[in-house]
Amino acid sequence: MKIRMEAINKSFGSNKVLESVDFDLHSGEIHALMGENGAGKSTLMNILTGFHKKDSGKIFIDDTETEFKNPKDAEDNGITFIHQEMNTLTNMTVLENLFLNKEIKSRFGLLDTKQMNTLAAKIFEELKITIPTDTLVEELSVGEQQILEIAKALMTEGKVLIMDEPTAALSETEIDNLFKIIRGLKEKGVSIVYISHRMEEIFTLCDRVTVMRDGFSVSTYHVKDANINTIVKDMVGRDIEDFYPEKKSTIGDIKFKVENLTAEKFSNVSFHVRAGEIVGFSGLMGSGRTEIMRAIFGIDPVISGNIYLEDKKITIKSPNQAIKKGIGFLTENRKEEGLILDFSVSDNILLPAVDEFSKKGILDNKLIDDFTSMLIERLTVKTASAEEKVSSLSGGNQQKVVLAKWIGIGPQVLILDEPTRGVDVGAKREIYLLMNELAERGVAIVMVSSDLPEVISVSDRILVVHEGKINGEVMKENATQELIMHYATGGN
Repeated sequence: MKIRMEAINKSFGSNKVLESVDFDLHSGEIHALMGENGAGKSTLMNILTGFHKKDSGKIFIDDTETEFKNPKDAEDNGITFIHQEMNTLTNMTVLENLFLNKEIKSRFGLLDTKQMNTLAAKIFEELKITIPTDTLVEELSVGEQQILEIAKALMTEGKVLIMDEPTAALSETEIDNLFKIIRGLKEKGVSIVYISHRMEEIFTLCDRVTVMRDGFSVSTYHVKDANINTIVKDMVGRDIEDFYPEKKSTIGDIKFKVENLTAEKFSNVSFHVRAGEIVGFSGLMGSGRTEIMRAIFGIDPVISGNIYLEDKKITIKSPNQAIKKGIGFLTENRKEEGLILDFSVSDNILLPAVDEFSKKGILDNKLIDDFTSMLIERLTVKTASAEEKVSSLSGGNQQKVVLAKWIGIGPQVLILDEPTRGVDVGAKREIYLLMNELAERGVAIVMVSSDLPEVISVSDRILVVHEGKINGEVMKENATQELIMHYATGGN
């Protein structure tokens, strides 16, 4: 299937989000669509699949002008959009999600679960998924839910797949497996639009790349004729010399320590973080990295073990207790755990520190305005105002709001779980700069990341988790992707 979009325009009220955008997709190609958060990538694909109506322009499917009524109409015609934010129903099982509105019934009108499980098993074998189909989706990790979304799309046997940050929550092993599947689909003639902020993936996987900036289509290249610097410059409108900025903080004494921490998903975990140090946590999806952080922050119960802050033993049985001790936690799932989407940017930033701005139960609105405005400016959050609902922001700007929320408590310890997941290249660098700035102030930082180049470049030390235990420690100067994967897969 070939797609051609010509001079697409779209505005939401007075906000012009797409202006005369051109995009084309060849049959059987993998075409990267890149740009900063808010550049218009997802809006363009939502117009293609009928979720939004274009204001003007033309769409051709196999040289026939076409306009889909809605996403189901697009899917019925062979085009499926796998969104970055999961569309799974968490209170239903894996099997029920896979066949939602596509249930197979027997001639008596009953659900044919045997046939549905047979079809699911075929797709799961291809994706190397080992999740039981009767598992409730709410029990799955973010990465497992992402794999489930991909499985749902593959079951439609579509001619075009649009993938929006499909690897954001996956480990290197899962990414390698996904790439094999994508290449196999390409060989079968399936066309793929691949939206990603990960440069190494574009050059490994894609045939062409189109770059968008501020609602315009800026350039299209054959990947073999492009380089990272050219693409980044087209994305941000300027050169970025040091994508991973140099860290200059002095590493001090041990500030935060965990001893023999044990919970349901991990056991006997011990580590420390010094003032001004960034300690990276790596490991495969499901290894226990996130579960360790959730237990430290008081979200999940601890069976045994001790936590120390500046040599003092502390007890944390709830997130509120953790916050009062000066511990912040940016979770990997910002939509459900990091933000209240119906609240304003200001209210979200203020949430953990609201008590600091009240006197006798009355909020000091001027102090609040000054505080939130300072953080919005410092983190360069792109928002019409501090009162704008956070749900209307792009993914990268939502992530900045979560960061602002935790910076606002003046943290002693900051835990960041996938801090740059789904964030564009410019915003990533701003987050790295902010982490370095916090480290210079003596904050102890723990960063969980599935992005190995990020872990290696940003961390002072890397701890690798395998099956609920820390299986290896890698110093920055010795760090390689191969060594980290060796530990992550159980090597000694």
